[in-house]
Amino acid sequence: MATLTLIGTRLAQEGEEFVYRGEAPGCEGCPYRDQCLNLVEGRKYRVESVREGASTLECAVHDAGVTAVEVEPAPVRANVASNAAYAGSKASLEGPCPHTECPSHEFCEPAGADFDREYRIDEVLGEPPHDYCMLDRELTLVEFAPPDQ
Repeated sequence: MATLTLIGTRLAQEGEEFVYRGEAPGCEGCPYRDQCLNLVEGRKYRVESVREGASTLECAVHDAGVTAVEVEPAPVRANVASNAAYAGSKASLEGPCPHTECPSHEFCEPAGADFDREYRIDEVLGEPPHDYCMLDRELTLVEFAPPDQ
């Protein structure tokens, strides 16, 4: 079910994905707080639609203001241990990786997923983008299902 919220106008495009980071210092005292701060912190979302005719409201955080959109939790692509990579099963991330130059780093430490949680695998995508893991991990690229709530 889509959630109506306010986001920066630069992000307000259908299909745009973002991770909600919670309240910023500029949010204090804002009259639109309840409409902006209604998502789950740390969760990845996809803009499903931009409200037609919605006003652009002034915002202390977003320089071009905010506008109304409908968002849904978005799936997260991640590398998991190959022996746990089955559609429908649950898996967790293997842990932090210091090798930021690796083409798989964004999947080993994906935005919108935590190391201390398990996620349901929606789809197994296959081989990760790296040639070999510098931490000697056997990994498979999967897509975690978006959380229900």
